[in-house]
Amino acid sequence: MQVLEFIASNGAWSWIVAGLILLALELVVPGGVLIWLGAAALVTGLAVLLVPIYWPLQFVIFGVLALAAIWAWLRLRGQGKPSDRPFLNDRAQRFVGQVAVLNEPIEGGSGRLALDDTTWRITGPDLAAGVRVRIVEANGAVLRVEAA
Repeated sequence: MQVLEFIASNGAWSWIVAGLILLALELVVPGGVLIWLGAAALVTGLAVLLVPIYWPLQFVIFGVLALAAIWAWLRLRGQGKPSDRPFLNDRAQRFVGQVAVLNEPIEGGSGRLALDDTTWRITGPDLAAGVRVRIVEANGAVLRVEAA
């Protein structure tokens, strides 16, 4: 109840101070959400400075502004130019569809395959060394292959 009493007694300035605190926290804890909460608090504070608004409506205004700002940010931040390295955090996916030659046989459904500078664990039918295989799936760090 102390927060409600504080907001009721200080009105707009409590929203402005809260907005500035949220904006400052965004500098310390980056993530993008606190900046929109801070902006919503500042706009609510400015609205209360201009027009006297009863405190329950102040919370409604803040909530609507905060939700709208975060929703818009989430919708717009995903748009932009496509990545020049789409498989940066999922290196195994870039090998799907490629053909390689086994340097070691696949025995018991598993084996190893050297691609670029890494030796990958592979699964697939038992095949002899020197057979060409196509990588058909990447499941974590395990590639599933079939005879090409």
